[in-house]
Amino acid sequence: MTKSFDKIFLGITLTLVLGGFFLFLSASLGLLARTTGETFQSVFVSQIVLGLFLGSISLWILSRFNYKHLRRFSFYLFLAGIIACILVFVPYIGFEHGGAKRWLDLRFTTFQPSELLKLGFVLYLATWLASAKEKVRTFKYGTIPFLILLGIPAVLLVLQPDMGTFGVLAIAGMCMFFAAGGRFSHIISIILAGILAFFIVVHFKPYLQERIDIFLNPDKDPQGSGYQMNQSLIAVGSGKLFGRGFGQGIQKFPPFLPEPTSDSIFAVASEELGFLGSTTIVLLFVLFAMRGFHISAKAPDRFARLAVIGIVFLIVTQCFINIASMVGLFPLTGVPLLFISHGGTALLFALTEVGIILNISRHKSGTSFG
Repeated sequence: MTKSFDKIFLGITLTLVLGGFFLFLSASLGLLARTTGETFQSVFVSQIVLGLFLGSISLWILSRFNYKHLRRFSFYLFLAGIIACILVFVPYIGFEHGGAKRWLDLRFTTFQPSELLKLGFVLYLATWLASAKEKVRTFKYGTIPFLILLGIPAVLLVLQPDMGTFGVLAIAGMCMFFAAGGRFSHIISIILAGILAFFIVVHFKPYLQERIDIFLNPDKDPQGSGYQMNQSLIAVGSGKLFGRGFGQGIQKFPPFLPEPTSDSIFAVASEELGFLGSTTIVLLFVLFAMRGFHISAKAPDRFARLAVIGIVFLIVTQCFINIASMVGLFPLTGVPLLFISHGGTALLFALTEVGIILNISRHKSGTSFG
């Protein structure tokens, strides 16, 4: 039985998007001061056209599209994400920036296929977990297939490299596996194996070693590899309780924060809005998660419940990792602050995912999660 969508969840999202748009405009002053007009225009095309405009259309369509069709097409979405991520390694198609191959060159803008991969993975994992039912608790029919599904994006994202995105995807997947009934002992074993695999990867990836070293010793190279983290901490601290005022931040201008519209936008917000403003942003994401879990609890079937859990964890995990890295509680990862920072593809898919949750919120729960 259908009903109106969850207006509280939509209201929280719109608050984040609207507030994020103004913060993006303020941070863009720093971008304009350090780049050419062509680069500035490219960033705005990506954020406004690809992210905000197309994302809003996608949200509207997905909120009315029968979510049960997503279960039928989830494999093809996952497959499309895999193929798109493979294409980043193809010359003249893939776009490289900062030593990473994470984008497809669409000529008028760039597209980050890992966002499609994340959504496809969550929807297909929800489909499989819903079908597996009690078999999820077994090692042969539950844990091993889950590890295979998780291993496919792991290989693609580590090769790009994009460890931050894989970390977000892995956390969302593990939470879904746990919510579906995966054994706690199996989950602990996966986590321990994951930690071991991470240190092996770090051993062969010097840039990861450097980020962890700077995280542990932020004053080691303040003018080199530790520059962004130190400037972020300065921006956050200089905001004090009430901030310098909207648009009045200093750290967004050169030669300070190197990525004011993307990785470091939370630092810009903290400087201009202060502790109270930055805390409000954190609380909005907490409310987003709580309302999302409320929708999940009332979802009409097992697939819908798991899909909402996966999507919520995709969004809030990424945002909290970004925020934690700006205040020195986590190594820098390069993942954007969704709804707020620059990243047209990320905003497009975040709004698409919100549309899916709103769609599911329109259906009353039944008596089983079959």
